[in-house]
Formats: sequence, C-alpha cells, structure tokens
Amino acid sequence: MSHRAELYVWLVLPYAAMAIFAAGLVWRYRRDQFGWTSRSTQLLESRLLAWGSNLFHWGAIGVILGHVLGILIPVRTTKALGISESAYHHLAGIGGGIAGLICLAGLVILAWRRGMVARIRVTTSTADVAVYALLALLIVLGQIEALGYNVFGLGSGSGYNYRTTVSPWFRSLFHDPKPELMSGAPVVYQLHAAVAWALYALWPFSRLVHAFSIPFQYLGRPYVLYRRRYAAARAQAR
Repeated sequence: MSHRAELYVWLVLPYAAMAIFAAGLVWRYRRDQFGWTSRSTQLLESRLLAWGSNLFHWGAIGVILGHVLGILIPVRTTKALGISESAYHHLAGIGGGIAGLICLAGLVILAWRRGMVARIRVTTSTADVAVYALLALLIVLGQIEALGYNVFGLGSGSGYNYRTTVSPWFRSLFHDPKPELMSGAPVVYQLHAAVAWALYALWPFSRLVHAFSIPFQYLGRPYVLYRRRYAAARAQAR
C-alpha cells in the first residue's frame, strides 16, 4: 500500500467515520427522536428473537470487553501484572473466539428470522441489510484473528502480535497519529479495522442507535412509569 493510500485508509477514514458518527447521532436525536429505537419486532415473532438477541448481545459484550483489553490496554500494563504475551494471546484467542462464536450464532438466527419470517421481512430497511452484512463480515474477520492467528498460529506459525501495530495505531489516533503502523499488519487485520470504521459511520442512521437508549432514569426507582396519559389535561384542570 502506498504512503498516500495509508493516509486515506488509516488516517482520513477513522477521522471521517468518527465525525459522521458524532454528527449523525446529534442529527438523529434532534430530527428523529421518535425513530430513536430498536424498532422491535417482538410482537411479530418472539421465540427466535429471544434466542438470537440474547446470544448476539451477550456475545457482543464479551467481544467488546476483549477489544478493550487488547486495544486500549498497553503491553506494559499486562506485563506489569505478570501476564506473558504468549499467555495473553492464547487466552485472548480462546475467550474472544468463544464470545465471537456466540455473537455470530445470535446474528445468524436474527438474520434468518428477518429473512424468512414474512411479517418481519417487510419491515427490513436498506440500512438493516447493510448493518447485518457489516456485522457478519466484522465477526467472521474477528474469528479468523482470534482463533486462526492467536490459537492456531496462522501466518508465521506463532500467530500475530497485533498489540505492537494495530493497538498503538488506534491509540495514536487520539494524540499523535501514526498510520504507518498498520502497513505491516496482515490483510485480515486491516480489513477488520476498515469494516469497523464503516460500521461506525453507518451507526447513527440505523437501528443501532438504541444502544445509547439505556434507561438510566429508572435505576433506583421502586416502580416503572409506563405512560402518563391525560397528565397535561389534568394539570390544567387543577
């Protein structure tokens, strides 16, 4: 990859995706609050949704935690804790592989449900199809990395230490960008990173925005208020 291509893919793409992500969320919240939901289809079909949603979300939580450990935490931190690099990569590969398989199984169930149940298929938008495709590609690439490289040693026979290239590249985006760090990474790692940025750019314009709708206001309440019908009229009557 040429130096100019490196700048576009590993510098311009991340910043453009982050800008679209932030601006898109603000625009969506200001312009489409009624659409800021997961657009649940539970009333149309619940059995497959229960299996697929739970597998996907719990698997995704495990995958996200693995990314936090592998990308945001430097090598020197794990070494200080007495965790060797070989032990880290082996455990990360097994744990990430299991979490990824659970997540992928949930996504397959959800995709099959959306495509095969007619009542749900008609509610599917172009953004839904794009999100499913990007998520599937992202998870499959992640599985190749976690199981293929870290567990079974693809490449040089001893896996690939992404914490010397991919991880510092990502962290450098927030203080001193070093796009050249990605030039030596295997193609699968480069594709995984590029697809992730594409997903972030699409995020605000899809049903994924529901991830930011955690009802913190209900924490600590002894009750949940479902609706307040006629509340304004009653207040005026008083």
